[in-house]
Order: sequence, then C-alpha cells, then structure tokens
Amino acid sequence: MLLFAAGLLGGMINSLAGGGSFVIFPALLFAGVPPVLANASNTYACLPGYVTGAIGYWKHIAPHKGRLALYSTLGLVGGFLGAEALMRISDAQFSVIIPWLMAFAVTIYIFGQRINRFFASRSNGSRHVVRAGAIGLSALLLAISFYGGFFNAGLGIVLLAWLALAGFEDVHAMNGLKLLISAVVSVVAVLRFAATGSIAWVEGSVALAGAMVGGFAAAYFSHLVPAKVIRGFVIVYGVGLTVYFFWGVYG
Repeated sequence: MLLFAAGLLGGMINSLAGGGSFVIFPALLFAGVPPVLANASNTYACLPGYVTGAIGYWKHIAPHKGRLALYSTLGLVGGFLGAEALMRISDAQFSVIIPWLMAFAVTIYIFGQRINRFFASRSNGSRHVVRAGAIGLSALLLAISFYGGFFNAGLGIVLLAWLALAGFEDVHAMNGLKLLISAVVSVVAVLRFAATGSIAWVEGSVALAGAMVGGFAAAYFSHLVPAKVIRGFVIVYGVGLTVYFFWGVYG
C-alpha cells in the first residue's frame, strides 16, 4: 500500500510538475529495499512514464529526427556506463552518496527554470559558438546520461538545461526530447540492472502501477491543481528529505 501510494503520488507529480522520483525512491528505501536496488527499481518504475510521454510528444520531436541518432547513442552509452558504475558500489557506499545526489537533484529542481533561461539567452545570441561547441555539447550530454543511469532523480531538469544550451526554443520539442532521451537512458539502465538481478521486481512493479495510474489521473484532473502548488510541495518535501538523509549519514 505504501509503495502503490508513493507511485500514485509520484506519477501525479511527474505529470504535473516533475520530481516524482523524490517520492518513489525514498518510499522504496522505507519499504526495506536496499539502497542500490531501490535506486535501480526507481528507474524501472519511472520508465513507462518516459516512454508514453515521448510518444505523446512525437509530433514535436519529429522535426528533429536528424539529431535522434546522435542523442540516442549518447544516451545509451552514458546510461549504460552510469548503470555499470552503480552496480560496482556497495549499499554502504551508495548510502553515503545519496544525500549529495539528493541535494544536487533538489538544487537543480529549484533553480532549473533560471538555469534554462540563462542557457537559452546564451545560446540565442551565439549560434556560431553553439555549433563550434558541438563536441563539448555531446560530451556534456554523455555526462548527463551517465548521471541518469546512475541516479535518475532530477534527470529531466538537467536535460532541459542542456537542450536550452544546445539552442532549442520550442518548449514542446524540448519536453519531447527530454522524455525521449530519459527513456533511452532508463531503458539501457533497466536492462543492465535486470541482467544482474538488481531490480526489486515486486516492489518496483507496485510503484510502477501506482505511477501509471497517478500519471493518467493527473493528466485528466490537471486543471484542478495549479502546477505551482505541486512544485512548491516538491521543493519543501525534497529539501526536507535531503536534510533527513544528511542527518542519517552524518548526524
């Protein structure tokens, strides 16, 4: 019941404002799933939302089909390497890293819009610089995909900032590409986790089912809940959770 409720709430939050992993991942931990398995299972639980979201945005993604091969390749490689890195650390080591990952993800979530505007303003005025920095942009996407394979929370916000830096302006295309890259990263990560039995299938599937129901429900009733209210809740909850994890490790 805890995991289904967490998935339900996480799916609603992902649909309305983003940040559902801040609910699902801790719930898996509180349900007794070991840290590394909880992180891998969270990626598994969030995957269907990425896939269905990308399908929903396909008409906005289609004009950029020429870039999809590169983005998908970088996402696959980075996601696999991130998942591989996660598989090579112990639960004790990952537990020490969790507070810092949460702090990074929450910070990105809070300041993501400002970061996006900053990168958008920089890219709009210097298209030639963006083109000249294609290798740097590719390397940055590879690093972001590595982060997504290692720790899924906050991936979408980081990807939006990267897309703004890459010169994208259409918010619908950016959201679609964000979801597509997230799906690619998560698919390869889940396959890597599954190959070594690193997903808690029962717990993860219960959260996944809740997330799917929550996502559909939120899309249907989205007009009733202002996105700013959901975003405010996620920020307060995320900050509190980060403090909790820091206290657990260093308190």
